[in-house]
Amino acid sequence: MTSRHDITPETASALVEGRCGDPFRVLGIHPTVHATLPGRVIRAFVPWAASVRVVVGGESIPMRRVAEGVFERVFSEATEFFPYRLDLEDPAGRHWEVDDPYRFGPVLDEARVHAFLEGRERRVHELLGARRLEHEGVEGTLFAVWAPHARAVNLRGDLNHWDGRCHPMRPRGATGVWELFVPGVDVGTRYKYGIVTGDGLRLEKADPCGRAVELRPATASEVWDPRRYSWGDGSWMASRSARLWDGEPVSVYEVHLGSWRRRAHADRDDGDDTGWLSYRELADELIPYVRDLGFSHIELLPVMEHPLDQSWGYQPLGFFAPTSRFGSPDDFRYFVDTAHRAGLGVILDWVPSHFPEDAPGLVRFDGTRLYEHSDPRQARHPDWGTLTFDLGKPEVRSFLISSALHWIEDYHVDGLRVDAVASMLYLDYSRREGEWVPNLHGEKENLDAISFLEELNGVVERECPGVLMVAEESTAWPRVSHGVDVGGLGFDQKWNMGWMNDTLHVMATDPIYRRFTYDALTFSLFYAFSERFVLPLSHDEVVHGKRSLLGRMPGPPAERFANLRLLLAYLWAHPGKKLLFMGGEFGQEREWAVDGELDWHLLDRPEHRGVQRLVKDLNRVYRATPALHVQDHRPEGFEWLDCHDADRVTLSFLRWAPGWTEPVVVVANFTPVPRDDFRLPVPWAGRYDVLLDSSAAEYGGDGGVGADGFEARAERLQGRDWVLDLPLPGLGVVLLQWRSADSVA
Repeated sequence: MTSRHDITPETASALVEGRCGDPFRVLGIHPTVHATLPGRVIRAFVPWAASVRVVVGGESIPMRRVAEGVFERVFSEATEFFPYRLDLEDPAGRHWEVDDPYRFGPVLDEARVHAFLEGRERRVHELLGARRLEHEGVEGTLFAVWAPHARAVNLRGDLNHWDGRCHPMRPRGATGVWELFVPGVDVGTRYKYGIVTGDGLRLEKADPCGRAVELRPATASEVWDPRRYSWGDGSWMASRSARLWDGEPVSVYEVHLGSWRRRAHADRDDGDDTGWLSYRELADELIPYVRDLGFSHIELLPVMEHPLDQSWGYQPLGFFAPTSRFGSPDDFRYFVDTAHRAGLGVILDWVPSHFPEDAPGLVRFDGTRLYEHSDPRQARHPDWGTLTFDLGKPEVRSFLISSALHWIEDYHVDGLRVDAVASMLYLDYSRREGEWVPNLHGEKENLDAISFLEELNGVVERECPGVLMVAEESTAWPRVSHGVDVGGLGFDQKWNMGWMNDTLHVMATDPIYRRFTYDALTFSLFYAFSERFVLPLSHDEVVHGKRSLLGRMPGPPAERFANLRLLLAYLWAHPGKKLLFMGGEFGQEREWAVDGELDWHLLDRPEHRGVQRLVKDLNRVYRATPALHVQDHRPEGFEWLDCHDADRVTLSFLRWAPGWTEPVVVVANFTPVPRDDFRLPVPWAGRYDVLLDSSAAEYGGDGGVGADGFEARAERLQGRDWVLDLPLPGLGVVLLQWRSADSVA
């Protein structure tokens, strides 16, 4: 009796050598051919087994070894396919009874596979990667990977003692997708893909769509089941889709989880001595801290798995896996869940612009430039020694858009800050002439990146309403935060790098010379409403020799702190949403160091506690005062009072609530010279109460304006009919809320 699927010596050698590209052709259960009586043959490949028996209906039947590691049994009277199990015996006489992966049919939805290949699949992680599921009545894990140029793909891991020969994967026709359902494989199982390239090289790769990764420096993926976590943030999620963030007070506390705070003595069970707090510990310590300071959101430097601590997460490999440095995927879910129940949103830094060349990652994944661009001039990023994605490839677009939706839907995050957008938009970014390839029009704009970003933002807007998409875009690219329908890229917000650079330049200048930098203070208002801006004082501004925010401030100690308070108050008073990197809220002295923690002992000093109290009060006033946030992105929410006082380096302006109501007066003095007889033009008669004074004694200042409020008097000044007389402190910002004469009475 013979089988249509008889195993040839060549196939047996391919199995033994781990280069079998179509294992289901010979393994599993197949029909036999006989002159008068058809039957079935069961064939298994178990290279380490001393013997194998097939278990059918409770009967254990020995199988015959027909080649090295290959066992088979013929059932001459069987006319139909039937379920069975395998009883495996090792050389020491130990037995295991298992389901044979090769008796199961395909799992993947062919329509979704083709949608992925065409760039239409939005949730690749529900197609590829490792998924716990029930198939043909059996619980197990489906492994699937895209490797179109591979000759063979073998699953290696804890399930086979890392002998990839045991589990060659099934090709799905000519799609380039390989799959294998393995019964019994549960959460926590480590695995990789052993890829045999077209030219015979052997690669060992982590799963591009893996949901979890083991702790660095190990690089294996881990099976995870996101269905096991029970969320408690239903109220937050139900209201999120209706949030209109343009008119809400958005103040963001930016954090690097590994260096915010650490244990005094490392005591992790896994022996790691970094002292990192876990996601759950951070939920219990960081979230109450941020909530008490009054921020609306926490923004996390990338938590996508990455190999190098010193990259801060900006060279990711795990586009679907939170870093295991701080715990499991469900631990990270607990962090987000806790934030939501505390009334805080969570924004993630997300990096679709590039990836590192670490061997287990995406680089030459199947022996070809699969994820990176085929032209090496376009594939390599000159600044960071990394590779850029080929955004014109449909499968890569599906992969990246799915990553974005994965973090939003599976982890409930409330926004993505897209890193290094400028590096995506320009073909000549950081490249010299001759080192880049013009687009089809002979110009420098990356048309693939533009259409990718438009598509990404459109998908998120349609499918995840209320989620913020924020661009870190450092050039003057137009309409970044405008809708695609009006010629924009579709982001909700854009970091205002110009405001940040100009303001920090002024603040780092000795006050004696600030009159020469006055235009840098006023210039931002010429374009402040051209985009929906976030004003960032971010991690990038407190590293690489730039010094901390406090470290940049000139003058003796008291003036340095006054300058820092001035900077922070000016940030909160200026139109635009707010972002402050950790440590800035209490005047961190040293630059940020990724290998340490913030200098929490500084809060023993009153001047640092004063800065922290100021930030808390700035958030309180910002939240409670419509004029300071409702029209952050609208020109009718802002009006200059005086932007020409360069000699004294003061400026003043109004912030308006909708309908030109409830005005707040902002006046700032950028020199240490008090202006005791300062005359300020104001729009209306009435009383102007002090909302906040950055020079007040409770913040560490010298007492500030020294009054609760001021009454306007009639006098024509700079085109207005009313004036306030107030003693304007040096190096300070004063916020005044107008009260009508009737309300005062």
